[in-house]
Amino acid sequence: MISRLFLAAVCLVMPSLAAPPLTTIQDVLYKADGTRFNGTLTISWSSFEAIDHSMIEQQSTTVTVVNGNLQVQLVPTTSATPATYYTVVYNSDGRVQFQETWAVPSSVQPLRVRDVRVATAGSVGADTVTVQEADVVGLISDLGARPLKGPGYAAGRVAFVNSSGSMETVTGAPTDCVRVDGTSGPCGGTPPGFVDGDAPAGLVDGANTAFTLSGEPNPAASLTVYRNGMLQKPGQDFTLSGNQIQFVTAAAPQPGDTLAANYRLTGSAGDTPQLFPNPQVLCSGLGAATNSSTLASVGTCHIPAALLAPGDRVEIRFDLDHSGSAGGFSFEVHWGATTVLGRNASAVDAQATGRAEAALTAAGAQLSHQSWGTSLAFAAGVGKSTDDYTAGVTVDFQARTVQSGETVTLKNFTVVRFP
Repeated sequence: MISRLFLAAVCLVMPSLAAPPLTTIQDVLYKADGTRFNGTLTISWSSFEAIDHSMIEQQSTTVTVVNGNLQVQLVPTTSATPATYYTVVYNSDGRVQFQETWAVPSSVQPLRVRDVRVATAGSVGADTVTVQEADVVGLISDLGARPLKGPGYAAGRVAFVNSSGSMETVTGAPTDCVRVDGTSGPCGGTPPGFVDGDAPAGLVDGANTAFTLSGEPNPAASLTVYRNGMLQKPGQDFTLSGNQIQFVTAAAPQPGDTLAANYRLTGSAGDTPQLFPNPQVLCSGLGAATNSSTLASVGTCHIPAALLAPGDRVEIRFDLDHSGSAGGFSFEVHWGATTVLGRNASAVDAQATGRAEAALTAAGAQLSHQSWGTSLAFAAGVGKSTDDYTAGVTVDFQARTVQSGETVTLKNFTVVRFP
């Protein structure tokens, strides 16, 4: 009975006396010249508790490596409390060669040195390196200086830095232009407005010299004033102050005279550069002749699509020659499908000339015209066109003769676009 009690007590005590689990590190070590390493490894550790609660006290051990063959069994440290590591010092040729750190995991299979080696002391995962931000000189200040993503940031779009120093995304249509402040809008800004065929207000009695325009020309040099179709010269025939025209006494409009003025107005964004900042000659040249008794084209100017924009102004000038004196002739100018002007000249009209303008709007164009001839009286007028000039538009000059054998020739024509 006593023997049985003694055996039971021994069975209870034996588990507490069992050795902690071990992991085998087995490898062949070489030197850089290809020869095998010979020497010793001094392995040291701090106190820790193994996974089976065995207390491992601080100590060291020395392992001899012969012809490169290394084999050692160690208690796992990656599962220890606290997690710890081994410091391994390599000795060869009578001196310390180098030192490294091992973190040994639990394994029933032998591990190689590469499986337990860590790069820095304090690391407990194999082949890992722990670097703190503060360890890199200047990293924290550099990170603080970089722009961060703001709430409006999105990929695949143009980015700008907002007032808080964060990156935002520019919003707008794909065809918009981006400004330096991060806003976007239609390229070219808001075009200026134009006034064509304005009739200056004032008494035309031969004595009054002061007349008022509907708007104020800006720039002032954009103002052109016509008296009975004759261009008046600034500084010689008149002066401009604001929207007030002051004729000199010698050029005072007489009863029956017709006044017309064209000028440019300041747009809502007049300081924004326009798409086409300079006048552009779209067409110019010599026309053809006709002796047809019905209207026939004697010259055309085709303006391609997407060239014109709202706010542009197109000026059309032409000169006609009539040969013969037995009968008269007729001529017309067309803007797309719209007739800008049409006149009937007499047999004594050897020449005729005219001016027409198309002030482009979002819905079409406002048209104005002037024409006269050798004896053909001066005439002016205004109208509207709904032709879609953005798809391209054709300016067509047409003429016809009344008397067989006579001809009408378009001697010259010019079409100019003003931004």
